[in-house]
Formats: sequence, structure tokens, C-alpha cells
Amino acid sequence: MFCKIVTKEIPADIIYEDDRFLVFLDINPVNYGHLLLISKKHYKTMYDVPDKLLGEIFIKCKELMGTLKESMNADFVVEVVVGVDVPHFHIHLVPRYFNDGLSNFWPTKKYNSKKEAGEIAERIRKRLG
Repeated sequence: MFCKIVTKEIPADIIYEDDRFLVFLDINPVNYGHLLLISKKHYKTMYDVPDKLLGEIFIKCKELMGTLKESMNADFVVEVVVGVDVPHFHIHLVPRYFNDGLSNFWPTKKYNSKKEAGEIAERIRKRLG
């Protein structure tokens, strides 16, 4: 779907465009002004994006944060990479307000014990090499 927005086969409210990136309004915004930042070249997940381009897209994300915060009079901007709703790497930029009633983007869990948390932490550390 995002590739069709890049080629203008599907309309979108485009905010910014250059030779590498496209920024447009999310059609199901968490808050008004919710943006999506994508690479024009298709990469399914963040893992697939070349490191150089990944760095550049996050620099663009940082630039957009300030613009979005100011233009929407937001208290802060949240950046989220979810990667399951559309198989095209994208970054959500969501203007947030201290009183917007959105405590989180997703449900949270608690570890059953300190021991369980420690075991999971160790499992992850072992994979780091």
C-alpha cells in the first residue's frame, strides 16, 4: 500500500517529499497531525533497511519532530516503529499532549518476579555474543 502512495496510485496528504523519503498523514491518527515517515524504496522491516539509509531516515525523523511539535502545539512527539500493520518500514510520529488521555500505545505487562526478569535479561544478553 505505501509503495502505491509513493507512485501516487493511492492519494495521501503528503507533508514532505524528497528523492528518498515521503511523509504523509496517517489515515487513522492516534492524534491529529499523526505522521508516517517512509523510505520511497521498499523495505519490508527496519531490519531490511541499509544502515546508512536507516541513519538518514532517523535524522529526518528528528527534524520532523520539532516541526510537528510546534505546528500542533504538542507537549511532545512520540516516535514508534511497529512493523506489523503494513509490510513497508515506517516510523509513526505522533503529537502528544500531557492531557490527551493516551497513557500508552499498547498494553503493558509485569514480570512475575525479579527472577523471571533476570532470566529473560540473561537470555537476551547471551544472544548479543
